[in-house]
Amino acid sequence: MDFSFDSIGFSNNINYICELYISKNKMYSSQNNSQNIVLAVYKDQRTVFRLKDISMLVGETNFQSLNRKLNYYVHTGKLLNPRRGIYAKPDYNHEELACIIYTPSYISLEYVLQKSGILFQYDSRITAISYMNRCIEINNRTFQFRKIKNEILVNISGINRCEDINIASAERAFLDLMYLTTEYYFDNLNPLNRKTIYTLLSIYQSKALSERVKKILQNNG
Repeated sequence: MDFSFDSIGFSNNINYICELYISKNKMYSSQNNSQNIVLAVYKDQRTVFRLKDISMLVGETNFQSLNRKLNYYVHTGKLLNPRRGIYAKPDYNHEELACIIYTPSYISLEYVLQKSGILFQYDSRITAISYMNRCIEINNRTFQFRKIKNEILVNISGINRCEDINIASAERAFLDLMYLTTEYYFDNLNPLNRKTIYTLLSIYQSKALSERVKKILQNNG
């Protein structure tokens, strides 16, 4: 009887130790997995991510669990949550964010023309083309989206892809603005490649736009 009792007690102790080890191992594994998520995000060249992007990056298929972990790092300041379903590094690129808020979309219009020296007046907005009209403010930065026809939106001619940023060339931005705005004053058209403009005009399938573009280019030498 004593031998049987001791065997049972020994067996119970072994089971307890095993359960304790498994429990601690799961806790360590969970903490390590969370740390790996942040490490993976920080090591990636991108600065802005959708939830599904991080899921693919770390191989986590449980979106609810992943979302809880990411929200913890938002609260601790290791990640930012500029918009629902979007996570970012603290030093994220605003242009990259503009391209991920709505998809498909690309940066264009006044923002590009200002950077290209075609518009002189300073405008802090990041302007973009997408499938809807929206004006959004995130962390004191304004993102202006303007709607354009789908067949124009998905045509990648004149759109440069650079490190997860879709941005129009100066010529494409010029034509986008001319298409969406019938009258606009441009400070300096010299940086524009006119041959490229006439090539890109076919994207818009608009005789009225072609005539206005031809007129403004002729009037500016």
